[in-house]
Amino acid sequence: MARPIIILPDPPSPPQPMGLIAGGGRLPILVAEGMRAAGHPVYCIGLSGQYPAELKPMCDRFREVGVLRLGSWIRNLRRMGVRHAVMVGQIDKARLLHSWAVIIKSVPDVRTLRLFFENRRDRRSHVMLAIVADQLSAHGVELIDSTTHIRQYMAHTGTITDHKPSASQKADIEFGWPLLLEMLRLDIGQSMAVRESDVIAVEAVEGTDRMIERAGQLCRASGWTLIKGARAWHDRRSDVPTIGPDTIENLHAAGGGCLAIAAEDVIMVDKADTITLADRLGISIVGVPPV
Repeated sequence: MARPIIILPDPPSPPQPMGLIAGGGRLPILVAEGMRAAGHPVYCIGLSGQYPAELKPMCDRFREVGVLRLGSWIRNLRRMGVRHAVMVGQIDKARLLHSWAVIIKSVPDVRTLRLFFENRRDRRSHVMLAIVADQLSAHGVELIDSTTHIRQYMAHTGTITDHKPSASQKADIEFGWPLLLEMLRLDIGQSMAVRESDVIAVEAVEGTDRMIERAGQLCRASGWTLIKGARAWHDRRSDVPTIGPDTIENLHAAGGGCLAIAAEDVIMVDKADTITLADRLGISIVGVPPV
């Protein structure tokens, strides 16, 4: 299936500041490191109750904002003089209820409530994120490709680990990949579990990690294959699929033996550590070339 490349604005040359809208996980830290390595001052807004604590000292300017307070995002970015920004990181809904302080900071503002109501017929994550990007753009803040400063962490083509996939795992990749592409086209999910040319599980709203757990419960035999890509016509301004050490640990615990990922479409968080861990646990990682 042909997948058109989405061209997004190039960031300005250093030393102009780069904005960072940070959720949870390691990804905002890696992006901040990449921005600094490129010579950009990092002006960050951290989503309350989500961003990692170690991110704040890495930034030249930092403000904490509520997850559902889009008006506050816009005001803070504009006050900082940010014109280009990257939005990365997870939103853990459970953490929104962790403390009253976070709850109060995350009460939706009028702008967010209006957008949520106006788009009540389609509230899929990528649709809502695109709306957020358009709102930021309308107020002078352009979101750019979130992989701009972390190209070294993108999956590459070929067998990535020293541990090679077995003949049956290669056959499962060949069988499952066309099915995954069709699933991505239909926007069902981004991952699928396969063994002996049989689909064990398909990712939906639960996310990859829970799908891995479910596949392990359904398939008692070890060595099955997980395949993962990015939805068709994926907009890299947000929500680029990732794998990392946690993915490998979960895959091993569930009996998986091979991970096939879309080259140049999936981020490998802490890439060297992920590869080392996979080799230690006997899991092969394969980068499937773009169609």
